Amino acid sequence: MDCKAGCGACCIALSISSPIPGMPNGKPAGVRCVQLSPSNRCFLHGKPEKPVVCSNLRPLEEMCGQTFDEALAYLEFLERCTAP
Repeated sequence: MDCKAGCGACCIALSISSPIPGMPNGKPAGVRCVQLSPSNRCFLHGKPEKPVVCSNLRPLEEMCGQTFDEALAYLEFLERCTAP
Protein backbone atom coordinates (compact mmCIF):
# COMPACT_ATOMS: atom_id res chain seq x y z
CA MET A 1 0.00 0.00 0.00
CA ASP A 2 1.18 3.54 -0.74
CA CYS A 3 0.48 6.65 1.27
CA LYS A 4 -2.56 8.58 0.16
CA ALA A 5 -1.37 11.76 -1.54
CA GLY A 6 -2.13 14.79 0.57
CA CYS A 7 -3.00 12.91 3.78
CA GLY A 8 -0.18 13.73 6.22
CA ALA A 9 -2.07 12.40 9.26
CA CYS A 10 1.07 10.63 10.52
CA CYS A 11 2.97 13.93 10.31
CA ILE A 12 0.47 15.48 12.70
CA ALA A 13 -0.80 12.77 15.07
CA LEU A 14 2.43 11.00 15.98
CA SER A 15 5.23 12.20 18.23
CA ILE A 16 8.78 12.07 16.92
CA SER A 17 11.61 12.06 19.46
CA SER A 18 14.47 12.49 16.99
CA PRO A 19 15.51 15.85 15.54
CA ILE A 20 13.77 17.08 12.40
CA PRO A 21 15.13 20.00 10.36
CA GLY A 22 13.34 23.00 11.85
CA MET A 23 12.34 21.00 14.94
CA PRO A 24 15.63 20.12 16.68
CA ASN A 25 13.87 18.63 19.72
CA GLY A 26 11.54 16.45 17.68
CA LYS A 27 7.78 16.86 17.45
CA PRO A 28 5.08 16.31 20.05
CA ALA A 29 1.96 14.37 19.18
CA GLY A 30 -0.79 16.50 17.69
CA VAL A 31 1.59 19.13 16.35
CA ARG A 32 1.96 19.60 12.61
CA CYS A 33 5.50 18.87 11.44
CA VAL A 34 7.22 21.95 9.99
CA GLN A 35 8.31 19.76 7.07
CA LEU A 36 4.70 19.09 6.04
CA SER A 37 3.68 21.27 3.11
CA PRO A 38 0.35 23.14 2.97
CA SER A 39 -0.84 20.36 0.64
CA ASN A 40 0.18 17.74 3.27
CA ARG A 41 3.24 16.44 1.49
CA CYS A 42 6.61 15.88 3.15
CA PHE A 43 9.31 18.37 2.14
CA LEU A 44 11.91 15.76 3.21
CA HIS A 45 10.55 12.84 1.18
CA GLY A 46 13.49 10.98 -0.37
CA LYS A 47 16.08 13.17 1.36
CA PRO A 48 18.69 11.96 3.86
CA GLU A 49 17.53 14.52 6.44
CA LYS A 50 14.20 12.69 6.82
CA PRO A 51 14.11 11.06 10.28
CA VAL A 52 14.58 7.30 10.25
CA VAL A 53 11.35 6.81 12.18
CA CYS A 54 9.47 8.55 9.37
CA SER A 55 11.20 6.54 6.66
CA ASN A 56 10.42 3.30 8.50
CA LEU A 57 6.72 4.02 8.95
CA ARG A 58 4.78 2.03 6.37
CA PRO A 59 1.14 2.68 5.52
CA LEU A 60 -1.31 -0.07 6.39
CA GLU A 61 -4.99 -0.30 5.49
CA GLU A 62 -6.10 -0.23 9.15
CA MET A 63 -3.82 2.69 9.94
CA CYS A 64 -4.77 4.86 6.98
CA GLY A 65 -8.48 4.13 6.77
CA GLN A 66 -10.51 5.62 3.97
CA THR A 67 -10.17 9.29 4.89
CA PHE A 68 -7.80 11.72 6.57
CA ASP A 69 -10.10 11.86 9.61
CA GLU A 70 -10.07 8.07 9.96
CA ALA A 71 -6.27 8.00 9.68
CA LEU A 72 -5.89 10.82 12.19
CA ALA A 73 -8.21 9.15 14.70
CA TYR A 74 -6.44 5.78 14.42
CA LEU A 75 -2.98 7.32 14.72
CA GLU A 76 -4.05 9.40 17.73
CA PHE A 77 -5.33 6.16 19.31
CA LEU A 78 -1.96 4.44 18.67
CA GLU A 79 -0.12 7.42 20.10
CA ARG A 80 -2.22 7.30 23.29
CA CYS A 81 -1.63 3.55 23.59
CA THR A 82 2.14 3.92 23.30
CA ALA A 83 2.62 7.10 25.35
CA PRO A 84 4.65 6.71 28.53
